[in-house]
Amino acid sequence: MTLPSTASLPLTPIEARVLATLMEKARTVPDSYPLSLNSLMLGCNQKTTRDPVMDLTEADVATAIDSLHNNALVRTNTSGRVARYEHNFQRGVGVPEQSAVLLGVLMLRGPQTSAELRLNTERWYKFADISSVEGFLEELQDRPEEKGGPLVVKLAKAPGAREQRWAHLLCGPVDEASWASGSGSPSRAVDSNTTERLARLEAEVAQLRSTVAKLCAELGVTPDAGAD
Repeated sequence: MTLPSTASLPLTPIEARVLATLMEKARTVPDSYPLSLNSLMLGCNQKTTRDPVMDLTEADVATAIDSLHNNALVRTNTSGRVARYEHNFQRGVGVPEQSAVLLGVLMLRGPQTSAELRLNTERWYKFADISSVEGFLEELQDRPEEKGGPLVVKLAKAPGAREQRWAHLLCGPVDEASWASGSGSPSRAVDSNTTERLARLEAEVAQLRSTVAKLCAELGVTPDAGAD
């Protein structure tokens, strides 16, 4: 069964995260695969190698699984005490292994350049070179309508960027205008971990300044005016 056109049945962002997480874990932790509902939720909510970072509940994940199961993109294994889930992406969408890998990483990490994709797919599949990555991306971009239409798009170059990024279309069309203006560029998005680190650094700097001021007052010296 092939996935219907992204125009008629796009995935939701949560469905894409669930599906891509199953695809990732099948390759990176095969001994723990298929995944239980709880393991799948934890994988979806990872703080690293995810863009955007999500905070899904088991109910969110279960709802997404039901929808993906109806579209033959996820299978349920009930042979054990706990139900476990595995993806059926490659056969369900009708793409070769290399294309499935690229789509999976795009769903997990957001738009990326060909070079970034080659690096980020290393644990899933080792592409010979960047031109090989681009070849499969171009095939996905030129996918005919009778097979469901394009599954990726090459975005306009963002301001200051040296290379164009690719984005998947499994969740529907991408707002390319925002990329052209730079507002959609991942480089402009500060994740929660970065925000927390900056806040800690600012607090440490403020504390150090306070300590220096106290020491200078005790010693009767004036802090260097250029120190701040």
